[in-house]
Amino acid sequence: MLRFLGERLIQSAVVLAVMSFVVFALIGLMPGDPVDMMISADPDLTSADIAKLREIHGLDRPLAERYGNWLLAALQGDFGFSRLFAKPVFDILGPALGNTLALLGISLTLALCVGLPLGIWAAVKPYSARDYAVNLFAFAGISVPSFWLGLLLIILFAVILGWLPAGGLGTPGRDAWTDKLIYLVLPATSLTLASVGGHTRYMRASMLETLRQDYIRTARAKGLTERRVVLGHALRNALIPVTTIIALDFGTLFSGALITETIFAYPGMGKLTFDAVMGNDFNLALVCLLLATLVTLAGNILADLAYAWLDPRIGFEGKIQ
Repeated sequence: MLRFLGERLIQSAVVLAVMSFVVFALIGLMPGDPVDMMISADPDLTSADIAKLREIHGLDRPLAERYGNWLLAALQGDFGFSRLFAKPVFDILGPALGNTLALLGISLTLALCVGLPLGIWAAVKPYSARDYAVNLFAFAGISVPSFWLGLLLIILFAVILGWLPAGGLGTPGRDAWTDKLIYLVLPATSLTLASVGGHTRYMRASMLETLRQDYIRTARAKGLTERRVVLGHALRNALIPVTTIIALDFGTLFSGALITETIFAYPGMGKLTFDAVMGNDFNLALVCLLLATLVTLAGNILADLAYAWLDPRIGFEGKIQ
C-alpha cells in the first residue's frame, strides 16, 4: 500500500507540475495584464512609467523565465501577491476554501444520501412504476440548468415567501454558525438538485448490471432474502464504478460551482477563480486553478483506495488477486 501511495503521489506531482506550466502559459497568453489595468486606471502614465512597471512585475521577460521564477518562489511557499485584494494569495484562499468545502460537503453528502438509495430502489424492480418515477426525477434534475434553478429558488423562497436570504454568507455582526447555515440552504439545495439525478442514474445502471451476475443468481438460489442479496452481495460491487463518478464529481463540484456561487453571491472558490481571471489577477487565478487540479487528483487517489476496500480481490498493484 505504501508503495502504491508513493507511486500515485509521484504521478500526481508530475501532473500538477505539467498543469502549472500549462495554466501559467494560458494565463500569460490572455489579453491584458496587470499593467494594462493600471494604464486604464491612470491614463497619465508615460511610456517610461509603463516600461518600468512591466520590469517590476517581470512582464518584460520571456514566458519560460517568468514561469521558472514563479515555480522557484512557489517551492519556497511564496505564491505571490493578489492585485485585486492587495493581500498575499494564501491569505485570500483560506476563507474561500473553507466556504467551498462547507458548501461542497453539504451538497455532495445530500446528493449521495438521496441519489444512491433511489438508484438501488429503482434497480431492484426495473421497468416498474417506481423505476419510471425515479428515472423521471433523475432526468429532470439532469436537464434543469443550474442558473435557472438557482434563480427559481431565490424567487420562490427569498422573494415570494421570504423564508430564506437570497445570497451572501451571513448577517453582518453575527458570527453564529446557525446564522451562516441559513445562508447555505439555497446554494446547497441548488447544487444538490443539480447533481442528485446523475448519481441516481449511475447507481441504477451499476446495480442493474450487478444483479444480472451469476453469483447473484447463486445467492438467490441459496434462499437468501432479496434485502440480503442486494445489500450484502450486490451493493459493494455496484459501488465500484459509482466511486469513480463520485471522485470525478468531487473535483468538478469544487471548481465548477461557479454559477451557483455567483448567483447566490457566495464567496467560495468558484467565484474567487472567476473574479481572479476576469480581473487579470494572475497569481490568484493560477493558484485557484492549480488547487482545483490538486483536489481532483486527491479524489482519484481516494477512489483507488476505495476500490480495494469495496472489493478485496483488487490489489494495490492494479491486479485482481
